Amino acid sequence: MRQLFKDYEVRQYVVQVVFSITFAFSCTMFELIIFEILGALETSSRYFHWKFNLYVILLVLIFVVPFYIGYFVVSNIRLLQRQKLLFACVVWFTFMYFFWKLGDPFPILSPKHGILSIEQLISRVGVIGVTLMALLSGFGAVNCPYTYMSYFLRNVTESDILALERRLLQTMDMIVSKKKRIAMTRRQMYQRGEDQNKQTGFWGMIKSVTSSPPGSENLSLIQQEVDALEELSRQLFLETVDLQATKFRKSKNCSCIGIFCCSSVPYICSPLQVKFWSQHISFILVGIIIVTSIRGLLITLTKFFYAISSSKSSNVIVLVLAQIMGMYFVSSVLLMRMSMPLEYRSIVTEVLGELQFNFYHRWFDVIFLVSALSSILFLYLAHKQAPEKHMTP
Repeated sequence: MRQLFKDYEVRQYVVQVVFSITFAFSCTMFELIIFEILGALETSSRYFHWKFNLYVILLVLIFVVPFYIGYFVVSNIRLLQRQKLLFACVVWFTFMYFFWKLGDPFPILSPKHGILSIEQLISRVGVIGVTLMALLSGFGAVNCPYTYMSYFLRNVTESDILALERRLLQTMDMIVSKKKRIAMTRRQMYQRGEDQNKQTGFWGMIKSVTSSPPGSENLSLIQQEVDALEELSRQLFLETVDLQATKFRKSKNCSCIGIFCCSSVPYICSPLQVKFWSQHISFILVGIIIVTSIRGLLITLTKFFYAISSSKSSNVIVLVLAQIMGMYFVSSVLLMRMSMPLEYRSIVTEVLGELQFNFYHRWFDVIFLVSALSSILFLYLAHKQAPEKHMTP
């Protein structure tokens, strides 16, 4: 939590706890998948931890996070602050209504499941999570080569970066100057108040009403200007980092991953080594998928948070990111279950219940295709227009 949002104020302790719990139990599900492959712990112990982990993550995603999202949204609305707990409950019930109705159009359950069964919850979380995963995967599959291939990278020179850094320094100087004016004005107002306390009588009262301290200004107006400049400086900083990253990728656009894969695959896949390496390959591939999934999602969520967060919305955005992250990882388990060998998926299947697993894979393929095609069109139009917003003086 401190590493992800160290530059932004997430003051509410409950927000930090909820985000950390969601992240911890999401990673624990991947850890349990690795335990299934390695055969770590007793079977009954793994089954218990699967059940416990799923119940906790579902409780957080369906009850805790939506309620606190509604609570902090209502807290930012002045007209609703007196009865924010009541309105937060209204927001949560609205979420539950649409969440439950979500499962009606999809063939995700068999009719024999009860209304309070774990399958009812996992199936609906799975639909949302698989949709999010497919959208992110489709965009990432197109955006990754677009971002790292030198053909698509715009030409960034050192002068472009220096010009943007000068704008950032000028903006920071203006912020410091205006904050000094605010501090000086407040100091004069404080001194004026002390002088008024010393002056007594009728003439002292008249003088305090008619006179004003030299240099007194509209503090609220100056503060608004400072807030606008701070937002501008934040955007300039992000643009500067983006230009530097683009320049770095332009000069370092080759990778050695292909060399490693080409050199290691022939040895691993030789006929004499297949039986020996089968379990180890499963473990290594699952580990790579888990690490890259967690890393990719955290990078995406952090960029999203940096792009839209503010002092008032940071708590809500962190909770929304926790909701997305939890649903994403639960859906990852649903999809990875089909990729696991039969001898490793028995407990996972028993814990998740009788879900229509094939539906989630077909749904993922459809949304992935739509997301990838939409991303291709969007990036093509963006590259064709080639906006020069970073280069303006």
